[in-house]
Amino acid sequence: MELRELAARWMHALTSTAYIPLSHAEIEQALLDSLVELPESPESVADRLVSLHATGPDSLRVTVEVLSPAFELPLLARLSSAYAHYMRMDAFDQQEQIKVAIVRAKQRVERTLKVSQARFKEVFESSALGIAITDFDGRCVEANDTLAEIVGLESGAELIGRQLIDYFHPEDKAALAASYRQVREGRVERFRDQRKLIREDEEPVWVYLAASLLPDADDEPTHHVTMVEDISELHLLQRNLDHQLLHDSMTGLSNRQHFVTQVERRLGNDPITLYHLGLDAFSVVNIGLGHETGDKLLKIVASRLRKLAEEKKAVVARLGGDEFALMTISDHVTTTVEEIQATLAEATFVDDHGIALSASIGVVDRPPAFATAAELMRCANAALRQAKARGKRQWALHDPHDDARRRGKYALAASMPGAWEHGELEIVYAPVHDLETREVLGAVARLHWDDLSHNDTMALADSTGLSLPIGKWLLREACAQAARWVDEFGDRAPTLHIALGALQSRDEDLVADVKRALDETGLPVERLRIALDISSVLAGDDNAVVLHDSGIVTALDGFHGGHDELAVLTDVPVRTVITRAPAPTPDSPLRQAMRDLITTVHSLGVRFGVDEVHTPADADQWRSVGADAVIGLLPALSAAEVTELLTTAASPPPAVS
Repeated sequence: MELRELAARWMHALTSTAYIPLSHAEIEQALLDSLVELPESPESVADRLVSLHATGPDSLRVTVEVLSPAFELPLLARLSSAYAHYMRMDAFDQQEQIKVAIVRAKQRVERTLKVSQARFKEVFESSALGIAITDFDGRCVEANDTLAEIVGLESGAELIGRQLIDYFHPEDKAALAASYRQVREGRVERFRDQRKLIREDEEPVWVYLAASLLPDADDEPTHHVTMVEDISELHLLQRNLDHQLLHDSMTGLSNRQHFVTQVERRLGNDPITLYHLGLDAFSVVNIGLGHETGDKLLKIVASRLRKLAEEKKAVVARLGGDEFALMTISDHVTTTVEEIQATLAEATFVDDHGIALSASIGVVDRPPAFATAAELMRCANAALRQAKARGKRQWALHDPHDDARRRGKYALAASMPGAWEHGELEIVYAPVHDLETREVLGAVARLHWDDLSHNDTMALADSTGLSLPIGKWLLREACAQAARWVDEFGDRAPTLHIALGALQSRDEDLVADVKRALDETGLPVERLRIALDISSVLAGDDNAVVLHDSGIVTALDGFHGGHDELAVLTDVPVRTVITRAPAPTPDSPLRQAMRDLITTVHSLGVRFGVDEVHTPADADQWRSVGADAVIGLLPALSAAEVTELLTTAASPPPAVS
């Protein structure tokens, strides 16, 4: 909705609740200016509304109703709070004016008694604020009908002779009596306060009070004058807004913000235990039965957790989605975890479907007093992720040492995009050796960053989704370098091997990316070998088949020798499988099993390669059981170092003098 249209709707709504002494065009322009200013300064907008005299009983309500579709609730909460403040300030200004009128009327009583009495009576009786004049014993000497209406009486005359303080809430009486005493003794000129009155029908009503001294003709204080403004509706609106800001709208539980505040309040005072719950397989309910059923189930889960929290005198919250949190005091972790699982495991029927849930739970038990609430929430979330990695219905206790290690890993992953952009990721080339002839069959292009291996670097990239763009960059750059070697050294140029990560191996655009890299760099197709992660082939991906049909030799990386992996070799046309395993020593009981596995692989017409073989002794052990090639026997080199080696090998020896 455009701002001018919104301003017009706002103008029509406001003018129906209060008289604003301006033309409609002027009002609409003022409100349009307010809409522009609202996101930056809702307080200024509230001040403008009060200045325009948009102060009717329903003015704030219609304002919130008109603006709520266009502005967020926290912003409207600030507007409402500021509106109440400026209304109160405006009322206080009126109060001061009334007090001045009262005082001046009393001082001029002998000169203009009739005029003063008429003026006082008009102000006193027509005021929108309740007014009471009490002696120093607290008895009402005069009171207007507005005050009588606030406390549930017919007229102000019924208040005369009564103790005004009897209408205050019992919890407020002592504090208010002390405030009146301070005014009477001259320690403060006046006091202003927000308190609760009790009406004649025993219903509570929230009011703003302003009390000061009323002097006589000789300027000697003789009475208290108290102004009373009924703010019950504003108070209720504020409470509702506060509740919505601090509670989950679906379940009614505390939200994350409120929960963190409660954790902060308990930290350092009590030995707390924090539980972070993630419902297992909740997406199955949403996908299989629909989100409406899922929402109903969330409400049931919230109700059960609330009941458990009441029994344990704990605090429970919904953090978002299918995640909840529980904070207990002096708790036995194992018992509480079992109680949570038992609470969730009870089957319930939702839309005629019997559903039962379990939860993965991360636990932070009795953290140190110096820990912050935000840090505890992060630790509980990390423990939850660890529990989820173990499977369903698992729980994990936060381990500071393991957490520090994981944080270091995640910090590296988070900083990888910047490192790549600044050129910190390099491509190095590891030679592939034939175990029978000891010849170099080619070079594997690998990433090198911050002393991390290629596999560790790709694992970090996979965790952030960066492996696809980095993998494409590696493919393009390595093909370009291999093409330069072919142009310069011909048949002596090393064949390029590229091992892809799990995500890139499953990428639907992989074949197109490989063909594009070959076309753009001019690298002959027979000079490229692509190794795909075997998990992608096991998942049914056909990239290996399509690459083979395109004339590109393929291999499967991450081979472990399982039955399903061997079965794949009968269906997928690959030349080599690559494994990573300790060398089979002569005294190893697995040596014969490895020999048999390699024999089986060979019988399928597939070669057997081993990665991360770093010593000649290990290479000999692999050759003795039938392996064909190894990677890592020599250190990986930069492109410049490979070029230098090829140039040196091509240069004739110097002539003998």
